[in-house]
Formats: sequence, structure tokens, C-alpha cells
Amino acid sequence: MSDATSLPLASSDITGGRRLLRRALAQKSFLFGFGLLVLFIVLALLAPLLAPHDPYLQNLTARNVPPFWYDKGNWLHPLGTDPLGRDYLSRLLYGARISLIIGISVVAIAGLIGTTMGLLAGYFGGRIDMAVTFMVTTRLAMPVILVALAVVAIIGSSLWIVILVLGLLKWDRFAVVMRSATQQVRSLDYITAAQASGASTTRIILREVLPNIAPHLIVVATLEAASAILLEAALSFLGLGVQPPLPSWGLMVSEAKAYMFFSFWLIALPGTALALLIFAINLAGDGLRDVISPEKRN
Repeated sequence: MSDATSLPLASSDITGGRRLLRRALAQKSFLFGFGLLVLFIVLALLAPLLAPHDPYLQNLTARNVPPFWYDKGNWLHPLGTDPLGRDYLSRLLYGARISLIIGISVVAIAGLIGTTMGLLAGYFGGRIDMAVTFMVTTRLAMPVILVALAVVAIIGSSLWIVILVLGLLKWDRFAVVMRSATQQVRSLDYITAAQASGASTTRIILREVLPNIAPHLIVVATLEAASAILLEAALSFLGLGVQPPLPSWGLMVSEAKAYMFFSFWLIALPGTALALLIFAINLAGDGLRDVISPEKRN
């Protein structure tokens, strides 16, 4: 009996998968953004294999060597070296790791907090909704960058402290969007049917509500990941984020600001990498929302 009923379900899953694939292939911006994001991820994962030199190794006899396309450049250091003689290509590759770790970790922490609060507020309403709304309002009254600067200045800065501080500060958008989306779906027929069938509240929230508001969650997650990467770069630029000798792109820009009129590539290369990564994340997230959005399923 189970074998007979599993065949239509399997066929339906295959058909749904093909439909999603067709919609994904039709989204050119999604394909470009997703491909660019995958490229950054691959470069970050393979950094130990692709980096031509140790990103922390200093060579004061080879300071500020220009990239290969300059007359004084060479292929020993394809993208040149920094003021301490460290290979810039190697530091850029390892810097991609730091940016992706920060983006993913901050979204995981903030998303867990904000999504939980938004689901509970939107589904139950009443006093829970009032309490969550009050906490969101309180959080919005505190500028993220100023609070992050104050906290990091007091307790010290490191990669994991920056991640924890940003994760505990950037949950508000998750909470607001998830609350609104949950309120929209909680009165729909399939939720009423699940309640009438005796499904537990936990099952309804996790199996019925959450999958149907996932497109909203994906968009918020991509926006917050890009925002977290930018905030870390800003903190590192100010000297209160990731600390030397870690190759954070924001820190690389900060270290190069004294040479911006003489060695422009020292700022241009990490700045371009940062802009491209954020561009890729936003394009991929926006396109993925369109691909999996329930309103666009045929």
C-alpha cells in the first residue's frame, strides 16, 4: 500500500523540482548573483590551495609592490604587496573567508532570535505580540553602529566578539518581517485545517507556517548578511573590528588609507571585492525569493 502511494508523491516532487529549476534558469539576475556568490565561496574554501604565499608572512624588502599590470609589477605577487610586504592576493583570498564567516554567523544568530520572536508574536498575538513589539521598538531606538562601537570598545574586539555583538543587534528586521508574514498566513484555510485535525501548535508553526513564509526569511537573511559584512568592514576600518594580522577587507582598506594617493590598488582591490560580494548576495537572495515564492508556483 505504501509503495503504491509513494509513486505519485515522488512524481509530484520531481515535477515540482523541474518547475523550480525552470524558474531559476529564467532568472538571469539570480543566475549571475548565485554564480558570483558560489565563486566567492569556492575561492574562500580553496584559499589554502590558491594562495601563492602565506597571507601573514612579512617581507619588508618587497613592500608596496604594484600588481602585475604595472611596469614594476611581477607575477611573484600578481596583485602586489601591502606596506608590510605581505602578498595581497593571498590576503584577499583569506579575507573572503572572514567576510563569509561573519555574514553566515551573524545571520544564524540574528535569524534564530528574530524569527522565533516574530513567529510567536504573529501566531499568538495578544500579550506576546505586545512584548515582542516593545522589544523591537526598544532595539530600533538604539543605532546598531553606535552600540556596536561602544560594546566593542568596552569589552575588546576580535572576530568572534564582532560576530556575537552584531548577531545580538540585528534581529529586529527578522522579527518585524516574520511577525507580519505570520499574521497574514495564520488565518488561511490550511492553518485552520491543521488546527481542526488536532495538530500541535509546534507542528503547525514549524510545518505549516514557517515553510510558507520562508521566501520572506530568505530575503531578510540576504539583506542582513550583506549589512553585517559591511558593518564588520566599517568596524575594522575604525580599528574596533577584526584585529591584525587577520586579513579582513575592511582592515586592509584601513591599513592602506595612508597610501591611497601613491598605491591606489591597496584600497581599490579589497573595496572592489567587498562591493562584489555584497552585490552577489543581494542578487542571489532577491532572485531566490522569486524562484521559491508560493505566489509564483504554477
